[in-house]
Amino acid sequence: MISISLCMIVKDEELVLGRCLNSVKNLVDEIIIVDTGSTDKTKEIAALYTDKIYDFKWINDFSAARNYSFSKATKDYIMWLDADDVLLEEDYIKLQDLKESLDESVDMVVMKYNMSFDKNNNPCFSYNRERLLKRSMNYKWLSEVHEAISYYGNILYSPIAISHKKIRETPVDRNLKIYEYILSQGKKLAPREEFYYARELMYNNRLDDAIEIFNSFINSPGGLIENKISACKDLASCFFSQNKNLEGLQALFRSFQFDEPRAEICCDIGYYFLDRQEYNKAIFWYELALTRHLDSTSSAFQFVDCYNYIPYIQLCICYDKIGNKQKSYEYNELAGSVKPYDDYYIYNKNYFKNYFNDNQ
Repeated sequence: MISISLCMIVKDEELVLGRCLNSVKNLVDEIIIVDTGSTDKTKEIAALYTDKIYDFKWINDFSAARNYSFSKATKDYIMWLDADDVLLEEDYIKLQDLKESLDESVDMVVMKYNMSFDKNNNPCFSYNRERLLKRSMNYKWLSEVHEAISYYGNILYSPIAISHKKIRETPVDRNLKIYEYILSQGKKLAPREEFYYARELMYNNRLDDAIEIFNSFINSPGGLIENKISACKDLASCFFSQNKNLEGLQALFRSFQFDEPRAEICCDIGYYFLDRQEYNKAIFWYELALTRHLDSTSSAFQFVDCYNYIPYIQLCICYDKIGNKQKSYEYNELAGSVKPYDDYYIYNKNYFKNYFNDNQ
């Protein structure tokens, strides 16, 4: 059986650190906490779980802090978590099984990172992250912000998920300030960094700047295909926020130069036409979304609802608007098969009950 070092970097995480460590403490063989300047009880809480607590002066560089935490690991594999992450019970069991059975020829285990949830705690936005790493491979974190480890070696894609359960919001300009600092130092951003810099500009409502950087990234020869597709989606969002609707639609279509349509893009195009009451066009794109499939090995940001629930509920609306009540009803039932607790589904179900009763 393999041994695992849990390596974390923290700052002012007294509200969530205990929750995180309680969810994983019995699965790991070593807990390493690197504190980057807490002024609350974070280190006191950490001390309840480990004596391997280290201070690291914050230098506007998440990778530097994470690499320092990795340097303190002594076990076969290194696992990283953020303080507001948790391992849910079903994933705990899966990770326990993986720990007991993992072939030591595996260098990296990629797991799902569930980032947002519906009211019944089902994940609706997730993506893959490198999560368990063989220490002897000496993997290194790259980039000062939105840090990541390059994929190489013998990689296993696992259905295990880490759940990101944020209690407080990160200041919206935190990452943007880091980008602005490193740019002020004369650093040229790599393609991946340029993509994330554009996203931070978008989050901070600097839309013209975001549009410029998204275009630069999309036109550059480097960068991952999935990031290019996401950049087209984000670029469209910037244009739509400025009421530049045709430019937004063109940005969505631009994603097709990189690969076949993603369900997320199809749903955005479908909504464009639905909002303009062009229902047959909307139907085409929502039905196309239903032919797309989630890829468990993809690096993409995946909005799970775009592959079933959203097309179902929107097709219910579209078919109702063009007078096809039976097909509208059928799509609402499909939406209910995915989310039987959903308010829209329940409202529509009552609507159809009254309609069919009145027309018998």
